[in-house]
Amino acid sequence: MISVTLFTHFRTATAVVALAASLALTAGASAQDVTVEHPQGETTITGVPETVFVIDWAAFDNLTALGVEIDGAPGSNVPSYLADNASGDLVNVGSLFEPDYETIAASEPDLVIVAGRSASTYPTVSQIAPTVDMSVNNSDIIAGLKGNLATLGEIFGIEDRAAELTADLDDKIAEARAAADGKGDGLVLVTNAGNLGVYGPDSRVAWIYNELGIPSVMDRVEDGDHGGDAVSFEFLLEANPDWLFVVDRDAGVGNDGAAKQLLDNELMHQTTAWQEDHIIYLDPQAAYITMHGYTGIMLLLDQVIEGLNAAE
Repeated sequence: MISVTLFTHFRTATAVVALAASLALTAGASAQDVTVEHPQGETTITGVPETVFVIDWAAFDNLTALGVEIDGAPGSNVPSYLADNASGDLVNVGSLFEPDYETIAASEPDLVIVAGRSASTYPTVSQIAPTVDMSVNNSDIIAGLKGNLATLGEIFGIEDRAAELTADLDDKIAEARAAADGKGDGLVLVTNAGNLGVYGPDSRVAWIYNELGIPSVMDRVEDGDHGGDAVSFEFLLEANPDWLFVVDRDAGVGNDGAAKQLLDNELMHQTTAWQEDHIIYLDPQAAYITMHGYTGIMLLLDQVIEGLNAAE
């Protein structure tokens, strides 16, 4: 015969096991499906993705910063600061504009991420595998990046890591804003095949104006083209911004960079930016290719902070 005490212990233990099983099932159910809203609709992801493909270098950057293993990425134009992470046994998913759909289908990834340049491939890729478009609006790059980090944190169950990165980003922006305070106005200049252009408040590095509070000397900018809004050296001398933040597009797309040689001329030598050594050459790939990537933006912020502080 089972004693009353033993029977009571048995019932208690059974209840604990049942409760634990119930909680496990509840947790499993809540972690099983994640529905992500993105610019091209909604995507439901079942379970934590194990095989992950990206057709966007900023997404590669963000996942790497979060510590997520990536299985497939574009086979070309890898930014130099990501090169070490992009080596190895990555599946070549084609280019940003022309993915290798057959390879992607054969690999059966659990998640594919597109964005920016590859966003137009979403309708086709999404028929192959669960796909999320992580495109970011250039007019609010920092908020878009934070949103993508939070989404990836939810997808992979690493919300704490995403929150850490976001906090570090906020701290870096605050540091850059403090460095920019009282330093005057500026322009984001892009050099492209021997030509000059200006990037404005909706451009690839719009956060220089929008987040750091550096006023532009150019009121209206039509920068829809990759070369920015065309300007001349005469214009730069007349506008005479206190600071120039330079994006060398040629170097950004893998060609020989020529920004420094292009700006070394008689007209530029008369500008305040040249005379005061107020020209900051931004990492061309982080500024032009992965402008929505966490590590890239942190790299650019460090360059801006260093340049601004050097003027003190």
